[in-house]
Amino acid sequence: MKTLFIKYRSVIKFILTFLLVYIFLSVIYKLYLDVSEGSKYYPDYMTHLVSKQSESLLKSFGYHAQVLPHLGEPSMIVVLEGKYLARVVEGCNSISVIILFVSFIIAFSGKLKTTFFYILSGSVLIYTVNLLRIVILTIALYHYPEHKEILHTVVFPAIIYGMMFLLWIFWVNRFSKLKKKDA
Repeated sequence: MKTLFIKYRSVIKFILTFLLVYIFLSVIYKLYLDVSEGSKYYPDYMTHLVSKQSESLLKSFGYHAQVLPHLGEPSMIVVLEGKYLARVVEGCNSISVIILFVSFIIAFSGKLKTTFFYILSGSVLIYTVNLLRIVILTIALYHYPEHKEILHTVVFPAIIYGMMFLLWIFWVNRFSKLKKKDA
């Protein structure tokens, strides 16, 4: 047993580090969501911000867009050209994806300064791509409502998770302290 532990030490360290960071950040995020209930930003500040920024982007593309609180559930509805097309729920604000991204990068950490700036720039990139994803999804739903299911369940999740996966691969190959013998 000890031999297996020594042999797979780097794998065990990665898994434990990943899980601890992921659980810690998820608990912090859950506390944030709990504190956000009843605030002036509905349903929470980050979801509200993403919704409003999506509205601004849609308007900058020449669409008449409106984002309003959903009365029946904690989300924001997106109205494009007078047509209710989408909801922005807490899961659409990219924070859960960023938590997953950060957990992986820390588990494969490199130099402290490099790790910090990669996490910062990667998080900003994920957030920005997520905003564009919401905007493009809304426009696509407006023009191609018959493809709603595939757009929402396949294409657009693939964009955000694909981006995160590419950032992970780039990190591991370029900056992590992973040794060739550990790979």
